[in-house]
Amino acid sequence: MIRSSLAIAAGKLARGVSRLRGGGSALPGLVTETIDPQVLAHTLAGLPGGIVVVSGTNGKTTTTKMLVALLRAHGQRVFTNPTGSNFTRGVISAMLAEIPLSGRLDADWAVLELDEAHALHFARAVSPTHALLLNVARDQLDRFAEIDQTAQLLTRLAEQTTRGVVLNVDDSFISRIHGSVGEGVSVAWFGVDPSCADLLPGLQEADVRDADGAAALPDSADTSLLLVHDERSFTVTGSADVGPVTLQQRGLAAMINATAATAAARAVLGETFDAARAARTLATVTPPFGRGEVIDVDGHPLELVLVKNPAGFTVALGTYGNEPVDTMIAINDNYADGRDVSWLYDVSFESLREQGVALTSGVRGWDMALRLQYDGVPVAQVEPDLDAALERFLEEHRGRPTRIFCTYTAMMHLRRRLAARYGLARFGEDAQ
Repeated sequence: MIRSSLAIAAGKLARGVSRLRGGGSALPGLVTETIDPQVLAHTLAGLPGGIVVVSGTNGKTTTTKMLVALLRAHGQRVFTNPTGSNFTRGVISAMLAEIPLSGRLDADWAVLELDEAHALHFARAVSPTHALLLNVARDQLDRFAEIDQTAQLLTRLAEQTTRGVVLNVDDSFISRIHGSVGEGVSVAWFGVDPSCADLLPGLQEADVRDADGAAALPDSADTSLLLVHDERSFTVTGSADVGPVTLQQRGLAAMINATAATAAARAVLGETFDAARAARTLATVTPPFGRGEVIDVDGHPLELVLVKNPAGFTVALGTYGNEPVDTMIAINDNYADGRDVSWLYDVSFESLREQGVALTSGVRGWDMALRLQYDGVPVAQVEPDLDAALERFLEEHRGRPTRIFCTYTAMMHLRRRLAARYGLARFGEDAQ
């Protein structure tokens, strides 16, 4: 424990220096983990409730925020990694803000968003009691090589989970994991109601559904299904039975994330889960930064929409792409984005053809413009420098609704600039 206390003290010092210099969120965690490689086990293993890991390709940040809100609404004390830094060092960095030198967190539960590979690294340090596994899609092939490898990582995570696993019935890579969970570990499910199956691209072809769109689940399965009413409103049917709910964030992806969070809260809380309280809570959750977040720019809305793989960009275009809004697309290829941007050719941009794109930017701004040209989408300007692009976009489209589709590091950069310009909460200050 002396080693852990020294590691935490050093991490807190690094955190203070990093914040003064405007540094990244993972450095203090690196310092702490280097001094005490077992710091996660020392600080998290004794939580009275347990540890919930949220992982998958898309929706981790939004779903984690919703699940944390649901548990807190039920009186639970929850530690989480609120900035979306989903490597283990990011978790440790977030923990340094709340933990005393003794290493005892004042929390009942830890609810942690973790990158697929780092979730397994985390589980080797301390076994999660629960895992919420969202989906598997092509993402960052320079890191994960093949989609099967990502599925294998999540399967191994489920194998190391000790109490309960929540799985997506509509993702064949995720649904088949139920055969790998340990003895005595409960399995719950979330998905889309059969009456709404046509809303989810590729659902009819998924091998987890029958010809009528019904989920291939045991009759006794603990299942929560999404019944869509409109772009913001829905009901969760089945074991959770929550709603109707109107979210502050719009789109099918947000509603699926809410359903996943609801299923996980029901699995964690058991009979103490209150459906009415859950509905009220979900209606108050604001979008995490960059995930459909709406920023007031001199009285007019600017939407930041994170895109990082074909599935996510396709869903985003289905939600936002047909509206008469001035659009910018910012594509980077830094490590956190994935170096390989060939995935852009797996996305159809035809929905942007009529309105066009005002500006493309980022390291791959020219590549994005070329990709749009193949789909007949006119691009007015290309400006690779993100700062210059943002200034030009805001100035030339002043007084109009605007939207920026952006990859992760482009979103982080632009969000920081917008926060400074419009007095927004910085990362980590608004419990994202």
